[in-house]
Amino acid sequence: MGFQYNVGLMAIRVVRLGAPRAHGEGLRLGTVRRLPRGVKKEDYAGRDLFDLWYPELAPSAALLLWVQSQPSLDEAWAAFARKYRSEMQQPPARRTIGLLAALSRQADFSVGCYCEDESRCHRSLLRQLLREAGATLG
Repeated sequence: MGFQYNVGLMAIRVVRLGAPRAHGEGLRLGTVRRLPRGVKKEDYAGRDLFDLWYPELAPSAALLLWVQSQPSLDEAWAAFARKYRSEMQQPPARRTIGLLAALSRQADFSVGCYCEDESRCHRSLLRQLLREAGATLG
């Protein structure tokens, strides 16, 4: 009995946490370093934040501290992107990205972050990494 994929029917969505869920979005993974302040754990899903917190795909605490110390994110973005991609090349993150890419052909789910501007958020880089790993993106 072989492993079968439902190619084209399932996908990963990359979302802003807290935004209303799309129809059929599935499980929402919060790829953020910190939990939301002032929100009870049992309210995360109901507030469209996330169903499962998965900080392993978030930028490291050190990288977040570094980028927050920069005078301009626009100027620091290229260095941040390079450093985040380097962190995601470490074996645990690389395996997780591969797993999510494979699961994207079996199930609908989403990954996300709180940032308002995706173009200056690690989720835009995570989207690229997932695509490079062969993920089906919605």
